[in-house]
Amino acid sequence: MLFLVVLLLKIIKLFKNMKKIIIGLAVIAVLFLGYGLSIYNSLISSNESINNGWAQVETQYQRRFDLIPNLVESVKGIMKQEQAIFLAIADARTRYSGAKSVDEKAVAATKLESEFSRLLLIMENYPTLKSSESVTTLMTQLEGTENRISVERKRFNDTIKEFNLTIKRFPSSIVASMFGFSERQYFESVVGSENAPKVQI
Repeated sequence: MLFLVVLLLKIIKLFKNMKKIIIGLAVIAVLFLGYGLSIYNSLISSNESINNGWAQVETQYQRRFDLIPNLVESVKGIMKQEQAIFLAIADARTRYSGAKSVDEKAVAATKLESEFSRLLLIMENYPTLKSSESVTTLMTQLEGTENRISVERKRFNDTIKEFNLTIKRFPSSIVASMFGFSERQYFESVVGSENAPKVQI
């Protein structure tokens, strides 16, 4: 009888210890789950910041694309023999409008920058343009837009850098791979296109 009592006491003690172990494991599991959710939410926020950053870049591109046709119309009459540059600018704008991905839009925007730089060089050969108030105003607005584009591109790439670092670091890399987060691409354009075209009126 004494043996059974001792055995029963040991079983109760063992059960109490198991209960503590189970509670301890449950607490650890809850902490890991909470940490994982925190990382997941952070990745979602970063991903949305990247999307917002690109939207800001596109907003500045749109501003540029809205200003350029006005400038082209202002100088078209004076520069009748330079029709090829006007067609190239119109083509670049059309390609941007039809682009589907960030990379396609970056290529189209770079092409427009190249054609726009050519227009600026050609315009230097026309002294009458330099005295035109509408051309001067439009050029000033375009210069400001180019600076804004440069700033927004940098912000976009900075946000991508933080996101890419987060999904590569341990332990957030585990959560990122579980939920399908992958590395985002930086905005990259041709060398020198990050600089605003020189405006000389």
